[in-house]
Amino acid sequence: MSEDNKKNSLNEPAALYGLVPADNLFSGLLGSTARQFNFMSDFDILSSTRQGFSKHVLMGLAKKISLTLQEFANIMHISERTLQRYDDADIIKTEYAEKAVELARLYTRGEEVFGTMDKFKTWMKSPVHAFRGVTPVSLLDTSIGFDMVFKELGRIEHGIFA
Repeated sequence: MSEDNKKNSLNEPAALYGLVPADNLFSGLLGSTARQFNFMSDFDILSSTRQGFSKHVLMGLAKKISLTLQEFANIMHISERTLQRYDDADIIKTEYAEKAVELARLYTRGEEVFGTMDKFKTWMKSPVHAFRGVTPVSLLDTSIGFDMVFKELGRIEHGIFA
């Protein structure tokens, strides 16, 4: 079996079982946990989310996706000052971990649709007609906003523009 066929035969079943490659934003978010495996299941992500993430991990994600402290705090529903008071090793409430996982999923999906993370990050901070001229990142303070951005990514992927 050729090297390409081996890669395809491994990726196809993984997709069928809800596994995600560990080399995306989740590996950066989950640290060494994700790097131990080639793929992570939803249960791996669930377990890590329930344990919560440290401030260091959350700030690493914010930096990787180019969010300012203010943008990140707004999305997380936490004041900037409260976030700053945590030590880097402190585990922050699990509800913030859940939001962080949603951010990682969104930015992973955006990178798939736009082809590069840089193009997606630019789009996230640009006014979008489909969102009545507001930036997609400004919608991420609610689950409905996340859903709207995910749906718009699907329309973009299929060439359906508002």
